[in-house]
Amino acid sequence: MAPPIQTTRESWLAAGLQALAAGGPDGVRVESVAKSLGVSKGGFYGLFAGRDEFLTALLDEWERSLVDRVITEVEAGGGDARARLAHLYTLADTHRDLLDVELSIREWARHSADVAARLKRVDERRLVYMRPLFSELCSDRDEVEARCLTALALFVAAPLISAPHGALRAAAARLVA
Repeated sequence: MAPPIQTTRESWLAAGLQALAAGGPDGVRVESVAKSLGVSKGGFYGLFAGRDEFLTALLDEWERSLVDRVITEVEAGGGDARARLAHLYTLADTHRDLLDVELSIREWARHSADVAARLKRVDERRLVYMRPLFSELCSDRDEVEARCLTALALFVAAPLISAPHGALRAAAARLVA
C-alpha cells in the first residue's frame, strides 16, 4: 500500500486562497480544499486546529503576499522613489492572480468586523509604505495623500472597470508617480 500523501501548510494555504477567491469565506471548506489537493482532510488537522484557524492563516498569507513580500521586493530592487514606485506598480500587475482574493476579503470585511479591522490595517500599511516615496516627488502633504489613495484605488479597482483600459492603466500609474 502506498504511503499517504503529505501536503504542506503552504499547499493548504495556496489551495485555500484559491477557494477564498472563488467563493469567499463560505467557499473555504476543509473537504473541498482537500479534494482540490487530491488528499483526504485528515492531514489538515495536523496543520490547523480547525477552519477558523485556517481562515486566519489565509488572511496572514494574503497580507504576507501582498504587503510584506511586495515591500521587501521593491526595497531589494533599490533606486529612487520613482523607480521604486514603478517597481511597485509592476508587482501589482504581476499579482493579479491574487486580486480575486483581495476582492473576496474586501467583501468579507463588509460582514465581519474582525476582517474589516484587518483590512483597514493592511490598507494603512500600504499607505504608510507609499507616503515617503511620494513625499520624495512632491512636498504638499495633501497631494502626497491623494497620490497614495489613487495608487491604492488603482490597484484594487482598475480590474473591476469593464471598459478596455490596459494602456490607460499604465498611463494612470505614471500620472500618480
